[in-house]
Amino acid sequence: MLGSYHMQVLERSMAAANLRHRTIANNLANIDTPHFKSQQVVFEQYLQQELNGVLGNQQLEAYRTNPKHIPFANSGSIAMPQIVSNPNNYVQNNGNDVDLEAEETELAKNQIWYSGLTQLTAGAYQKIRSAIDGGGK
Repeated sequence: MLGSYHMQVLERSMAAANLRHRTIANNLANIDTPHFKSQQVVFEQYLQQELNGVLGNQQLEAYRTNPKHIPFANSGSIAMPQIVSNPNNYVQNNGNDVDLEAEETELAKNQIWYSGLTQLTAGAYQKIRSAIDGGGK
């Protein structure tokens, strides 16, 4: 079954997608603002590093009173999304670097990503509900 750590990863991923949506919307709202520098959200790389153990090296192993108990460890904190300047080579005459097509593409990708996350989350809660209900009996 999906553990609380997995739910935290889903929750943080959905928050990152929400932040990315707001960041893209801000970029698009400022497409004609002189000298505006676009931003982007970086999250997936940090999450992947954590899931691979690069960031979560400080694992605290649980105390076991019996060697037959199942060992487990605290996986640490979940990666946080970061807003960074968009390394964009596209610059308009007014110094603005918002690329309309690139932003719309990122917005569409983010919508698909968020939709997938909501489906995973709904499935996780459905499994929990099924377990509580006794498998629908």
